[in-house]
Amino acid sequence: MLEIKNLAKSFVVSNEEKVVLKDFNLQVDDGQFLVVIGSNGSGKSTLLNLIAGVHNCDEGKIILHNKEINSLKEHQRAMYLGRVFQDPSKGSFDEMSILENMELAMQRGNKKTLKWGFDKNHKKLFIEKLKMLNLGLENRLDSKVGLLSGGQRQALTLLMATLKKPDLLLLDEHTAALDPKTARIVLQLTEKIVQEEKLTAIMITHNLKDAIRYGNRLIMLNEGKIILDVQNEEKQNLTVEKLLHKFEIIENY
Repeated sequence: MLEIKNLAKSFVVSNEEKVVLKDFNLQVDDGQFLVVIGSNGSGKSTLLNLIAGVHNCDEGKIILHNKEINSLKEHQRAMYLGRVFQDPSKGSFDEMSILENMELAMQRGNKKTLKWGFDKNHKKLFIEKLKMLNLGLENRLDSKVGLLSGGQRQALTLLMATLKKPDLLLLDEHTAALDPKTARIVLQLTEKIVQEEKLTAIMITHNLKDAIRYGNRLIMLNEGKIILDVQNEEKQNLTVEKLLHKFEIIENY
């Protein structure tokens, strides 16, 4: 599904070059739910931004479904990607209703025209999808999204990002700004959608319990390199203590 070859990215900070990723390689299989952890500055968000086209890579190739996407702009890659950000206010429009936001999401990848309208069949689909959230939003289709709570908005954004099955779903610490109870609800919803829709997903998190609990593969980054890569049964046997020990080794190195 996703193949990253010899990826490199540097930024200039205070007139000094900071190398974030160098000769980075990763392959993500179709249907894999990959969780990415690592300390601040390890390259996690930079990796997602390079895949999404927010930044251009200095070297290397990003291949999605056997197609090199390096030359595609961010809005062009959006045809293939779904993304949910840490900030619940990103990914939806405050002054537009739930119905309008979902209709926009449904038009992702379609040829742009001057015509604007709603498909009655879409509305039925939206109501069915919103019922999955158990938040009562199916009864508030005309409510402005800006009036929703952070958790309601993040759940809606997740739904919007997956309405038209993306080739790859990017989750950039999408529960970090939520309270623990709401974060758990959104994570459970994430797992449900990924499994039912058979999506390929990459999720960044700082929560080690969540990193172990969710997904079927885990990688740990340090200074732009993969220092741990486990999946399936090996991942299930991980503990928070084992991951903390790995972090301690890094800090003392």
